[in-house]
Amino acid sequence: MRIGVLTAGGDCPGLNAVIRSVVHRAVTNYGDEVIGFEDGYAGLLEGRYRALDLDAVSGILARGGTILGSSRLQRDRLREACDNAQDMAREFGIDALIPIGGEGTLTAARMLSDAGLPVVGVPKTIDNDISSTDRTFGFDTAVGVATEAMDRLKTTAESHQRVMVVEVMGRHAGWIALESGMAAGAHGICLPERAFDPADLVKMVEERFARGKRFAVLCVAEGAHPAEGSMDYGHGEIDQFGHERFQGIGTALAYELERRLGKEAKPVILGHIQRGGTPTAYDRVLATRFGWHAVEAAHQGEFGRMTALRGTDVVMVPLAEAVTELKTVPKDRMDEAESVF
Repeated sequence: MRIGVLTAGGDCPGLNAVIRSVVHRAVTNYGDEVIGFEDGYAGLLEGRYRALDLDAVSGILARGGTILGSSRLQRDRLREACDNAQDMAREFGIDALIPIGGEGTLTAARMLSDAGLPVVGVPKTIDNDISSTDRTFGFDTAVGVATEAMDRLKTTAESHQRVMVVEVMGRHAGWIALESGMAAGAHGICLPERAFDPADLVKMVEERFARGKRFAVLCVAEGAHPAEGSMDYGHGEIDQFGHERFQGIGTALAYELERRLGKEAKPVILGHIQRGGTPTAYDRVLATRFGWHAVEAAHQGEFGRMTALRGTDVVMVPLAEAVTELKTVPKDRMDEAESVF
């Protein structure tokens, strides 16, 4: 069997672990040939790929990013890929394609599968927002990075009697903010799933200062938004890939709190720091398991499906199930977090 693999969308800790696992399982156990398409679906469309053997994936388990490169594909180019799906399979001689990516990548994978390309997907997103899997690799690493950042910021906030507003990733699902905020003992957490009122945050900070706790750390997901009419904050435009351009809630909220409190408030935008660097042990193991099961699925002809973690088991689920809806933070998890503020 000849297997193609690609990584698309945003980079994520653990991508290289999946690539390595695919190559090891396919080459060592089945004698397969593996090729890697460069820069995601763009490489598939443009015929840019290279052979992946055991030497090519040696030493990449702990590396962040992706050795294959990644990119996002515009809608018209995706339609072009679908129109030529079967021709591409014949041109490259691939018997299976394993795309590794998030919601957009898996949506494209489903479209290519429907167009006749033999596809087995692997879910990837630090946001942990794919509904058909309990966990995605990269999430544990991102939570760890955000938690450590807030642990460090607490000491400088206390030294200078400041309010620190830490903005973490999470466009439409606030899992990173929820878990890192809880782990770091943040004094407030703002999520995309529930609008916040700055007045509540002002009250919380004032009460802390009145008790002699003259600092506060707030964890805010990038997609968090204030309740209507509670403060000035605009919605951004939609980019060429269909994503909303956010206006910087961390900076806007810090400015608003400083204005209302008369105390220094500083925004800290973690941004792509959460994506980079060495994946945690948990993410390496999960990514390795996903790669192993993707190769097994390809040999069993389970196309149009993707790997998913259910409990402690890795199972195969339809790609259609993966992209039906986002997995957002439910009310009971928000209530749990609020109980420890």
